[in-house]
Amino acid sequence: MPNKENRKCHNPLLIQSITTDKFNEIFDGVVLAYDVDIPSKDAKILPGIHPYFGVRLKAKLLLFSPKPNMLIEGKVVKLAQESIHIVVLGFSSAIITDEEIRGEFKYKIKHGEGVFVSRSHKRHVIKVGTMIRFLVKSLDEEILHISGSLNPPHTGNILWLDKNLEDASPSSRSTKKRRENGESREMQEHDTVDGGVFSLDNSHQIKKSKKRKISEES
Repeated sequence: MPNKENRKCHNPLLIQSITTDKFNEIFDGVVLAYDVDIPSKDAKILPGIHPYFGVRLKAKLLLFSPKPNMLIEGKVVKLAQESIHIVVLGFSSAIITDEEIRGEFKYKIKHGEGVFVSRSHKRHVIKVGTMIRFLVKSLDEEILHISGSLNPPHTGNILWLDKNLEDASPSSRSTKKRRENGESREMQEHDTVDGGVFSLDNSHQIKKSKKRKISEES
């Protein structure tokens, strides 16, 4: 059997989709994946009762580290009039209590199941299975439990938010306004002469030709 010390290092070493389900205080979050790069194959023997090989490496970490006032996304798994229960990334649980659900949403029973429907936008619905975007209020690091909020206006059903907030964004409104102004300006730049439509430049040319004809007759 070959000695482990003689085995070649594979570079880069890529390990994805590693979920420890534990909060790491060193990294201040849960390690979801990491990409390790070993720039040199040279190793240093560290002294001790059981000698170790020391190798320098660089690593990129993908962390789940929710902080207060941060927006995160999760799937609704349970819903009642007093609370909404969510799962984030398949391992972290979250709850939004009734005082953190903004007054825009009204609880109803539809087709035998509870849903939250927006009073302002009928199509903005939250039910079991809905992916929602919510605000982090606090995190219990020991059990990875999140307390969230739907009070901010930019929270709720992700599909509805992405579609409607994009339409209501300042850039889309300014583009629409520029388009309307351009159409209005184009209409103003045209004048009607003898039932035909001519631009101001054309009518100016008509006036010049009339003046030229009068001068020739004189």
